[in-house]
Amino acid sequence: MAAATIGLVPALADSGDPDLPKISAQQLIEKIAESDVQQLSGTVKISTDLGLPDLGGLESGLLSGAAEGHGGSSADPQSKLLELASGTHTLRVAADGPDRGKVSLLDNAAEYSVIHNGKDVWGYDSKSNEVFHSTSPESGHAGEGAEGKAPRDVPATPKDFADEALKSVDDTTSVTVDGTAHVAGRDAYKLVIKPRQSGTTVGAVSIAVDAKTGLPLKFTLTPASGGAAVVDAGFTQVDFSRPAASTFAFTPPKGAKVTEGDDLKDAKGGEPKDTKGDGPKRLEKEWRKGHEGTADAPGGPKTIGEGWNSIIVLETGGKGVPTGASGSTGNSDVDGFLNSLGDHVTGKFGSGTVFSTRLVNALITDDGKVYAGAVTKAALVKAANAAQ
Repeated sequence: MAAATIGLVPALADSGDPDLPKISAQQLIEKIAESDVQQLSGTVKISTDLGLPDLGGLESGLLSGAAEGHGGSSADPQSKLLELASGTHTLRVAADGPDRGKVSLLDNAAEYSVIHNGKDVWGYDSKSNEVFHSTSPESGHAGEGAEGKAPRDVPATPKDFADEALKSVDDTTSVTVDGTAHVAGRDAYKLVIKPRQSGTTVGAVSIAVDAKTGLPLKFTLTPASGGAAVVDAGFTQVDFSRPAASTFAFTPPKGAKVTEGDDLKDAKGGEPKDTKGDGPKRLEKEWRKGHEGTADAPGGPKTIGEGWNSIIVLETGGKGVPTGASGSTGNSDVDGFLNSLGDHVTGKFGSGTVFSTRLVNALITDDGKVYAGAVTKAALVKAANAAQ
């Protein structure tokens, strides 16, 4: 963090915004790190626009079906993650220390909730009337704080997103305080994180930080290409008093199908994979666990570049996606669909397809290599050429 270019310009009150004491970016980052909110309840609105095609909810159905097809449950928290990857969602959140938390995803007349109460973690999907139950490997410790953190596997609050963004702060980053704001009826400072490198798809990250508690109240990520935010997550209402104990009580409804997650874990021979982390470096590190001495084996991820321009490289050992004149699946409809999703590119590396979103892009070469990161298409092609 010390290596980051952190602006020392103090926050000044804009017209209509709260008049708060001056604070530097470094002090505000420290305030976030020292935040120790133990109890809260509130409503969070999350809007995500990655530029993915509108599948009319098909992605949620496919994911739930995949979970059930593998002996899982539509109430498994992991089967709900994709729903937050597009569109706008309203969540109700509550926390009381490190051992009690609840997040409810509201969807018209249906509701999905994840409840963490002591060692028990419950997921309940009212639409399918299914329940997923597992036990937490270890409870939290006094003093850790709830800090509005969602139950396991549900990235739901501005703090969840802010923590990940702050992990990316290094000497390739500029961090400043850009005034103040009112968020959910609270006075807040605005912390702005901007890449100093060209070639990244990330334009800026703005975090509204509660002036009193240091808790991130709003998180906004805008792309370098401009336009609407890729991710905009913020409290619309928040209360820092202790929620009622009944908030975290749960009993499976009569007739509900209950799936025991611990049984599924044992049947699969290990712990479920944790998809959270801090980008390409984390992926490379996690893959190496249990694969010592096989860094160059097919499938082993490598990281090239630094900072916001980091690119993960995967050697799949297989063929890439047939594209354009370079290949065909033998089915014209399938070929047309694949070509509509990606752009055919060529270079010293040969040829391949770039699949793009407004934030993350991936190049799959025809010989099976994958280059992916929050970088432009040109940066991916340049990296693939340099690898030859």
